[in-house]
Amino acid sequence: QLRLVESGGGLVQPGGSLRLSCAASGLDLNNYVIGWFRQAPGKEREGVSCIIIPNGSTYYLDSVKGRFTISRDNTKDTVYLQMDNLKPEDTAVYYCAADPVIDFKANYCRYDYGGMDYWGQGALVTVFS
Repeated sequence: QLRLVESGGGLVQPGGSLRLSCAASGLDLNNYVIGWFRQAPGKEREGVSCIIIPNGSTYYLDSVKGRFTISRDNTKDTVYLQMDNLKPEDTAVYYCAADPVIDFKANYCRYDYGGMDYWGQGALVTVFS
């Protein structure tokens, strides 16, 4: 059974860093796109970053470019989201999601997040001043 488990959320002050982990099981990660999405209170869920595992292509939301980095540990079935220079507006529940490469469309990582097939339970990130 495919499972995604996020970890690494927490409290951090503005300018601080956190690293989120998405541990995947029950799938061959090499055939998937992994994305990080977030949902702030009262707001729509949005795509933060995606990585197409077979070719390493990445996508970032404009507001996180230069601050967040998505990566995959080749020795583990784990995808990371390194978040630096965090801002209060980054406060949200962050979700890891997976979709088979053969089904994936670029819009899934932007606004059509419902196209992603599998989701983790979420990790809360709070940036407070």
